[in-house]
This record gives sequence, C-alpha cells and structure tokens, in this order.
Amino acid sequence: MHEYQATISWERSTIDSSLRRYSRAHTWTFDGGLAVPASASPHIVPPPYSVAAAIDPEEAFVASLSSCHMLWFLDIATQRGFRVESYVDNAVGVMAKNESGKIAITHVRLRPEATFAGEKLPTVAEIDALHHSAHEECFIANSVKTEVRCEPIHVA
Repeated sequence: MHEYQATISWERSTIDSSLRRYSRAHTWTFDGGLAVPASASPHIVPPPYSVAAAIDPEEAFVASLSSCHMLWFLDIATQRGFRVESYVDNAVGVMAKNESGKIAITHVRLRPEATFAGEKLPTVAEIDALHHSAHEECFIANSVKTEVRCEPIHVA
C-alpha cells in the first residue's frame, strides 16, 4: 500500500461585500515540495475570479489519465523490446451530465502518438496492443470509480 499526499491551500485575497466575489486561485503543494498554481476552470468561473493560466482540477484529471497511460505504455514497450523515441498525447476530457444527471467528466479521449527507433519496430497491431495493455494497467484509469470520502477537520 502506498499513500500519496497533496496539500491544497486557499486564502481570501480581497475584501468584498458579496460572498460570491472571491478569487478561486489556490495552490497545490506535493510531497516533494513542488507548488503548482491552481484555480477553478475559467469555463466554469469567469475571470477575474478564476486564473486561466493556472491548472484546474478538470485539466489535472485529464492529464493524470494521460500521464499514467503514457508511463505504462513506455514500460510495456520497453519490456517487449521496443525503443520509444517520443510520445505526445493531446488528451481531451468532456464535461457533461452523467447517467445520474450530475455534471462530470464523462469521457476522456487519449490521442497518443509514439515514434520508435531501432532494429525492432512495432506493427500497427503491436502498437494497438501496447496501448490496450497500458490502459488495462493504468492506476488512474482503474481508479475512476474510486470512493471519495470527506473527513472534515473542524476549527473553532
């Protein structure tokens, strides 16, 4: 078992009489010390209350799926004797109502393009099989229906 930690922090940056007028900018800090600017998506919360240049949770979800798939693809390809030279995925997530009528990322389309070099080059069928295997092994893809619990810490 492994645990992964992220600290999400936000503070009000302006005083405004309207409770809904506040910046959604916040910071994600990871266990290695990397701090990443984050915000609500400007598609959901218009600027200036969101920050278009920051990462939003929806983008991070799509990137996590794509990154996990890529890491498995590289590992499996290497195990099978293929030398991957480059890999680019312009992944896209679609937000819509799910079967329960809730807004959710209902579909993520990975569009990976890998280039290979060396004496052993994979066929199209082998590339498809590598992607199939990567998808089957991807921790994030296998977690999409994960239980999420909220355990608030109450401050007086």
